Amino acid sequence: MVPSQSKEVIVAHGHGDILAIHKATVEITKETHLSRSGDCIIAVGANKGMDALSLEFKENLRRDDVKIIILVEAGGVAETINACGSSRLVLAHPTDIVIRKSSYICSRTLAIHADKSADELSRDLVKKLRNPEQKVKISLSVKSQ
Repeated sequence: MVPSQSKEVIVAHGHGDILAIHKATVEITKETHLSRSGDCIIAVGANKGMDALSLEFKENLRRDDVKIIILVEAGGVAETINACGSSRLVLAHPTDIVIRKSSYICSRTLAIHADKSADELSRDLVKKLRNPEQKVKISLSVKSQ
């Protein structure tokens, strides 16, 4: 039985090269550098990667009947991404956390079938995310359906 809700919070910061124009994914990374080719990345310098999420959280997310709500907050602007968990999730990557619109799963995948990709985030939020001094809070909540 999945608890009604399971949560994790990730703290990261913005970067001047954030584009947020990828049409299929959103990524948060522990890495502090970013090239222009990382067009799905919305935050860098995260305080944890997939491997640091709690065992309870991972177990709750590894179910085919759960939803995950990803709340991204930066500089007074917030946006929500809704996605799905899966029994196939690996949740083991040490630096990267990827939310996907597709059903593709690898060690970097946090969630699948997301309702938004990086290019669908509000440009007000993306503007905040381009500030290297901007703290970014990413709240993850797993809920049973």
